[in-house]
Amino acid sequence: MERAVLLRSLSSSSSSSALASTRLFSRSVHRLPKRHRLVPNVHRRSLLRRHLGLISPVSRPSLQLNRHFCPLSVRAVSTSTVQSSPEFLGADDDVADKLGFEKVSEEFIEECKSRAVLYKHKKTGAEIMSVSNDDENKVFGVVFRTPPKDSTGIPHILEHSVLCGSRKYPLKEPFVELLKGSLNTFLNAFTYPDRTCYPVASTNTKDFYNLVDVYLDAVFFPKCVEDIKTFQQEGWHYELNDPLEDITYKGVVFNEMKGVYSQPDSILGRASQQEFHRKYYHPSNARIWFYGDDDPNERLRILSEYLDMFEANSAPEESRVGSQKLFSEPVRIVEKYPAAEGGDLKKKHMVCLNWLLSETPLDLETELALGFLDHLMMGTPASPLRKILLESGLGDAIVGGGVEDELLQPQFSIGLKGVSEDNIQKVEELIMTTLKELAEEGFNSDAVEASMNTIEFSLRENNTGSFPRGLALMLRSIGKWIYDMDPFQPLKYQEPLKALKARIAEEGSKAVFAPLIEKFILSNPHRVTIEMQPDPEKASRDEAAEKENLEKVKASMTEEDLAELARATHELKLKQETPDPPEALKCVPTLSLEDIPKKPIHIPTEVGDINGTKVLQHDLFTNDVLYAEVVFNMSSLKQELLPLVPLFCQSLLEMGTKDMDFVQLNQLIGRKTGGISVYPFTSSVRGKEDPCSRIIVRGKAMSERAEDLFNLVNSWHLLDNLISNKSSISTLAFAKFLVNCVIQDVQLTDQKRFKQFVSQSKARMENRLRGSGHGIAAARMDAKLNVAGWVSEKMGGVSYLEFLQALEKKVDDDWPEISSSLEEIRRTLISKNDCLINLTADGKNLQNTEKYVSKFLDMLPNNSPVGSTAWSARLPHTNEALVIPTQVSSNVHLLNYLYIHTCSIRQVSLTESSNIFTQVNYVGKAANLFETGYQLKGSAYVISKYLNNSWLWDRVRVSGGAYGGFCDFDTHSGVFSFLSYRDPNLLKTLDVYDGTSNFLRELEMDDDALTKAIIGTIGDVDSYQLPDAKGYSRLNDFKEFADFVEAVKDKGVVVAVASPDDVDAANNTQGALIFKKVGRNGGIPEEM
Repeated sequence: MERAVLLRSLSSSSSSSALASTRLFSRSVHRLPKRHRLVPNVHRRSLLRRHLGLISPVSRPSLQLNRHFCPLSVRAVSTSTVQSSPEFLGADDDVADKLGFEKVSEEFIEECKSRAVLYKHKKTGAEIMSVSNDDENKVFGVVFRTPPKDSTGIPHILEHSVLCGSRKYPLKEPFVELLKGSLNTFLNAFTYPDRTCYPVASTNTKDFYNLVDVYLDAVFFPKCVEDIKTFQQEGWHYELNDPLEDITYKGVVFNEMKGVYSQPDSILGRASQQEFHRKYYHPSNARIWFYGDDDPNERLRILSEYLDMFEANSAPEESRVGSQKLFSEPVRIVEKYPAAEGGDLKKKHMVCLNWLLSETPLDLETELALGFLDHLMMGTPASPLRKILLESGLGDAIVGGGVEDELLQPQFSIGLKGVSEDNIQKVEELIMTTLKELAEEGFNSDAVEASMNTIEFSLRENNTGSFPRGLALMLRSIGKWIYDMDPFQPLKYQEPLKALKARIAEEGSKAVFAPLIEKFILSNPHRVTIEMQPDPEKASRDEAAEKENLEKVKASMTEEDLAELARATHELKLKQETPDPPEALKCVPTLSLEDIPKKPIHIPTEVGDINGTKVLQHDLFTNDVLYAEVVFNMSSLKQELLPLVPLFCQSLLEMGTKDMDFVQLNQLIGRKTGGISVYPFTSSVRGKEDPCSRIIVRGKAMSERAEDLFNLVNSWHLLDNLISNKSSISTLAFAKFLVNCVIQDVQLTDQKRFKQFVSQSKARMENRLRGSGHGIAAARMDAKLNVAGWVSEKMGGVSYLEFLQALEKKVDDDWPEISSSLEEIRRTLISKNDCLINLTADGKNLQNTEKYVSKFLDMLPNNSPVGSTAWSARLPHTNEALVIPTQVSSNVHLLNYLYIHTCSIRQVSLTESSNIFTQVNYVGKAANLFETGYQLKGSAYVISKYLNNSWLWDRVRVSGGAYGGFCDFDTHSGVFSFLSYRDPNLLKTLDVYDGTSNFLRELEMDDDALTKAIIGTIGDVDSYQLPDAKGYSRLNDFKEFADFVEAVKDKGVVVAVASPDDVDAANNTQGALIFKKVGRNGGIPEEM
């Protein structure tokens, strides 16, 4: 479930790591509030890959589509060092006993410097993990085992529905009301195949307990069990505005899953929802998590008030997830998926091999070893299984998530997409042959050392970015706890890691990893091969089937039935659009302005100069890790070279030098650093037409010591010595060497590798167009409204996709020209002139680093300043529609079939898909408010936040059935934009956008509502970058802002990523062509 706002970004950066970064959870200081959903199955990965997904070797920011979080932001917070001694206490034993809790066990977890106590509620059997430490970012979560008995999606719909009002908080959306006035750092809910989680986090103790109380009341006493309209709104319902019109489907989860469940009229029974909630949303079936620096006694007091109202029930037995027996022989599944017409469909097949690894859960050491094996085989571009598949030319991109062990039984999946029909068998044979070779030959020592260092660095660094550490630990612990196993075990990696390292040292890596490949994969009969075949007619057949089904439903109804359905539709819309009464709103707990810290967060920044180059230093406790960015000016680059920049960045990390191939370079980076990434950054500059455009090289390493041996960096001919003499140079010095090696010595001449980059980038962009249409629309609108947006779109939008499609052919025909262009980019960008260094570490390490930075800068070329190139370009200011087939992404289909045939039956039934698909759109409209004369005020942040959580939430999501609707104000360029996500509407949504100014003019707010809006905004924007809260205190600012928002209605440009039927209907409705269809034949680019 995602409440309101989704991420507006496209990832086009390059990194030495394939692992996902935490940017999904990041919060931009200049952008509007963002709350990001953890999509079901996102966390279905191995213990290590889950951890590395949150703690990547280097966080890899998305290509900045004219958005403005600072690329040089500090990645650490000044924190006191926590001693290893068990200084944090749990709740007082006598207090716990009086409140009805017995202590089951207690441990000090050295890995997270926390005291953890497991309690059991005597009356109900509810289990509570109380984790105490000095982390101010407090986390609470309640998790229920919710194994579904069928594929009707009840757990997912219920996840949404319980947050729509409760006993103490009888509002339509107390969740949204909380968002308006909370300082939360995380507030969401999500459904797994066998569990449902409700986590919150906040650094403010009063706010934290407010959130906890609302969530506890929501899950145990929701209004939805008595109100069928909530299930209809959140799940699905028939909609009929007039008996003469056609019946349609509507519903939030319906549109989220982009499909209609099989026989929908038979699945949404009020009784089944009530029974599911009664059975599973009960304390006896609950695992409850507390984490942070709040009072452990108060945690138990809050819980006792709720838990004591219940008696124990049989849910623990009824919800238990059973194991699936392994198949005795392999299974093959062949299915069709909807594909766009045009292009070579014969090369659009997919194949994925999947193994269920064990009938029983694995011990932590085996899980850890499998995680290392997974990283060795697939974790980096140099990993052999990944490398061989991509270099084979048999497909465009990897599918399958490798090792996934978050459910009861672990799995392993690997395959390719973009495969020719004739090559399906070859892909399968290549996978099996490669696995056999790895089992027989093992991995070289450098690869093992690199993998070990990468994983150990990430575990010890424990840098989860803006994603709360306590929540990351909760998700790790719950992966065992939910199956009645030890919740402490997943938090303790040091001993298993030590044992694994000792085994590798004593027996050799082959003796450790080869048996795992043989036992769990090669000799395992439970292999399911999934082949997906493109079918250009499937989407139209499915839509016709849906239409026929609805026609049959209508034909079976009498006139009275139709009149009643129209009345019910009107009644539901009236309920959705009627505001909650003031007395109901007042019952939601909130903060006052007095609860907000008056002083901004201080981040120490010293601006200095080394060898004529500006250096920013941040003296912060980072647990002995140095974070560094080297920033180069991109403004002098020729306009025609801009689309090559993302590929140039990838080439620096994934091509070799004259002395090393790219595998050796990748392993060196893994062995000696925490990771290096290279990516472009582009942003508008307030008051200027020219954008700020940079290339950023980001790296991190342990600051063990700063040895004089760093002087070796000055001599390139000593490279061989550096490679072989692994202990003669400090990690910090070697990290600096590697950065210089990457940016200067990499040979940009490997035609075969470069063509792989192009194919991979094209495949990623095609997936984004299908799955992140709101980001594509946002980029396209920005490109029409400012130069920075145009630059970013050239490097990460539809224009970039079209460039990649042409480039793929050009690589074969004119490689020398392309290679020469890559070298020209390097000559233009890599220069000491206008370079910037940004460093974050503690004072001692910063001081030690200065002399190495000096030597590093001396090695950079000192090119003469070229001056800025005029990039005075924008896309035409016309409305556009990117037409896409009405289909679910083929990857989703593949994964759904994968889960069905590799998981146990109880884990299967959350695959909420069938052969019927709905039309979903991504609708955007934007204009530049600065060009209308608007002068930025702090109130703009508050107004935008308020619009997201009121007008747009109610009209686009609740009434319109879209999965998300939001606005975004780019305070640097002045672009104010509206966007929707997975939206069944097009023109109706545009009407909502156009009604925003009238909504603001007619708005009446009391002081409480205004204060709540201010507080909620402070929770989304760093206080030190937000204007003084006193500047927000005038309702007149809302009315004033309406006049400027009117410009979006009158002068705004529209971009929609939409189905062809909706675009045609929109154009016909207006009586003239309002949307220009983009792409060949008026649709998406042909090769998709």
